[in-house]
Amino acid sequence: MKKMTQRQNQGELERFKAAKENEIKRLIADSSSIKPFNGSRLSFTQALKKGLCHRNLAIIAEYKRASPSLGDIDLNLSPEQAAANYHRADALSILTEETYFKGSLSYIERALAPKLPILRKDFIFHPLQIAATAATAASAVLLIVRLTPQLEQLKLLMGAALEGGLEVVVEVFDEIDLETARLAEAKIIQVNRRDLCGLTLQSEKQLSLIEKFPPLPGELWIAASGLKSAADLKTVVEAGFSAALIGSALMASSSPSKALGALLTNLEEGFKRLTS
Repeated sequence: MKKMTQRQNQGELERFKAAKENEIKRLIADSSSIKPFNGSRLSFTQALKKGLCHRNLAIIAEYKRASPSLGDIDLNLSPEQAAANYHRADALSILTEETYFKGSLSYIERALAPKLPILRKDFIFHPLQIAATAATAASAVLLIVRLTPQLEQLKLLMGAALEGGLEVVVEVFDEIDLETARLAEAKIIQVNRRDLCGLTLQSEKQLSLIEKFPPLPGELWIAASGLKSAADLKTVVEAGFSAALIGSALMASSSPSKALGALLTNLEEGFKRLTS
């Protein structure tokens, strides 16, 4: 991949970043109260590998109460209920951003019941946000290249996360982001097909990226945003993704458990046909 000039943050990401400023101010004012988590963390990487081995694709089920593109999705489903519904998934993603997604960092502790590794999904660009995440039982934290476009900044946050016992999922949108992620030696790469500059879905762009720059040895790639059907999952399997993150389609369902079960059954039956 040729060397490219990094871009500055654009569009909706600037709005999301601005919404985090008060949270960061609170963390700075109360940094002495952030205590490291002393328990054991489940391995996010091993969970993805297990799902990949068992059905050709690991499934990360997401708890997301609202979003800027969809508005309120389900404000009544609790983290505990969602976790119980998602017990057949390989891992959980918890959306913790408060202003636009109506999340909370406290949801991580409340969703621990199924004993699945948890990814904290938020807009993180300050070391104290990493420290606050490491103070929970989360297994992994999401870092978005567009929020941390400077390589050294991304590496600093990744280093802080690893030191705190967290695995890191690095989210990219295009080849410029991917170059930065690889220079930072990211091992779990999430490709978001929702362009956060305008919140539009660009599935062809997601598929084109993995086709042009296929996963390197040791990399696990996650497909994210707008995935809702068995056909969608079949497409990402064939493209070479290791995992799929599914949120809105499950949260908007009248029965998240049945919706997830149907997707998993379809995947497992397809895997059996391939290996029989």
